[in-house]
Amino acid sequence: MGRHSLPDAYAPEERGDASPRRRRRTIAIATLLVLAVATGTGVAVKGGLLSFSESCEDSAVHLSLAASPDIAPAVRAIAEEALANEVRSDGHCLDVDVVARDSYKVADALAGGGEAPDFQVWLPDSDLWLDRAEGLGTGIPISPSDSVASSPVGLAMVPSASQRLGWPKKTYSWAGVVTAALTSDKVRLGAADPARSATGLLALTSIAASSGQQGGDSDTRVAETAKVLAERMSDSDAQVLETLARSGSGAEEGNPKRNQAVLISEQAAFTHNAEAAGSGRLNLFYPKDGTPLLDYPYTLIDEEKLTLAQSRAALRFMTLLNDTDSRAVFARYGFRPAGGEAENAVVTAAGGKSPQPYAASAAEAPSAKDLQEMLGMWTITVQSARLTTVVDASGSMSTPVPGRGQSRMDVTKESLIQALTQFTADDEIGLWEFATTLDGKKDYRKLMPTRRLGDPAQGGSTHREKLAAAFAGLQPVPGGATGLYDTTLASYKEAQSSYLKGKFNALVILTDGSDQDEDGISRSALVAELKELADPERPVPIIAIAVGPDADREEVAEIARITGGDGYEVSDPAEIQAVILQAIMTAGQNGRAAQE
Repeated sequence: MGRHSLPDAYAPEERGDASPRRRRRTIAIATLLVLAVATGTGVAVKGGLLSFSESCEDSAVHLSLAASPDIAPAVRAIAEEALANEVRSDGHCLDVDVVARDSYKVADALAGGGEAPDFQVWLPDSDLWLDRAEGLGTGIPISPSDSVASSPVGLAMVPSASQRLGWPKKTYSWAGVVTAALTSDKVRLGAADPARSATGLLALTSIAASSGQQGGDSDTRVAETAKVLAERMSDSDAQVLETLARSGSGAEEGNPKRNQAVLISEQAAFTHNAEAAGSGRLNLFYPKDGTPLLDYPYTLIDEEKLTLAQSRAALRFMTLLNDTDSRAVFARYGFRPAGGEAENAVVTAAGGKSPQPYAASAAEAPSAKDLQEMLGMWTITVQSARLTTVVDASGSMSTPVPGRGQSRMDVTKESLIQALTQFTADDEIGLWEFATTLDGKKDYRKLMPTRRLGDPAQGGSTHREKLAAAFAGLQPVPGGATGLYDTTLASYKEAQSSYLKGKFNALVILTDGSDQDEDGISRSALVAELKELADPERPVPIIAIAVGPDADREEVAEIARITGGDGYEVSDPAEIQAVILQAIMTAGQNGRAAQE
């Protein structure tokens, strides 16, 4: 790498490949840091505070960087070489300690707030974790910047399986190659848990988008694919590689615990092939409708609490990771440049071969909404859901939604009916409505029992069809007020008493206002009751959705969090579908983390 002693104004090489979203983040962090560097350096030099001849041991600035386990070895090699070669920031040597941390664990810890982490810089494998880390905006702040490397996601197969599917001459779409693998009686397909693996989530989202292009009932096809993947799911990318057949022997090929195909990154295949031989090596399919990229965004943690020296050093190390020498190091570890340009040596070692479209432009990154919906679908597919939906029917639900020509209730009903299509026949969903004194002295009324959507109902229909009709029939009660607290307590007690082990049990409450029942239970009494009732052995998180400007998200969030759930706010009821799926994913992850 050579010895460096460059001024802090040194910037990464210009690239035209950064997404608009990433470029906006880059400007935010880089502008602040460059201004700090320029101002601080000028003052220090004029005052004689910096000596560019100090030894590294005396002058080093220490940083801790938490990196995704796949890229940590490469970043550690660059950091160690930088220290050995006395790379400096404002005359201070860079001493960067690189620790491997799973991206999902870091994201969840940051989103939860709590104690400050023991690192100042984070390098996750994908910027999808940034949205998860930012959560509801109440966690530890992060300042993302440029990507430092990339790796496309594809489908890797052992040679015997890839040859059956026509590799490398035959090319497939995402939907086509996965369908071909799943319908072959000699190809078992494994994947990492999309809730914990960016590779798994990006692959599943790509499969869904590709299936949508085929027309027909794509949601059902994707749910069926997710079910199959869930049966052979591993917790991490490293673990999914361990499931592969280790040779072409009959014993390995016939072992039901061994997979012949896995959804992994090009870099993971590169690393695997470096240690494998013969029939244990992998061939890579690059779907022709585009491969999504792991993009490794360089991210500062709680930037305002960094010292000026740490901020300068963090920027200096980021520029170092983007220079020519560092790119060569990343390539030796199987990574592409940040822009995703194919490097033949990396591709070949990873198992790619022409005419597989490994040099094609990367697929457009899925939106945060797409990812949230996919995670929600995955959660309810892997673990069937048992939900009781409780909908506000107070008079204020007749308020028009600006710009839509429909009432809050009308748009809410449409969103609930649309959300219903995301659930499988094994999921159980029920419906309550509430206002005040809706059923005698009760503020609530049960409209549909919580039953399997696929169960038969009267008239030759199914529970799903009856529930959709019940959603469509919801109407605001003229003059009805919001009996939120009594309804929350009653519905929670019933959901908990009918708790079904092996399913994701939850209570979904939608309200457009605060409690208005002067004769009902108080907020403090409700909080006390829920604290007493909440049972970690029988978790029923409340997913509380505040609809419109009159609802108080903080109020419902406080109540929901007691049960392991959370509160959400939507300005437009049309957003309810996406929020429900996001909330299910989040609550499902929180429940799993609690059990671990």
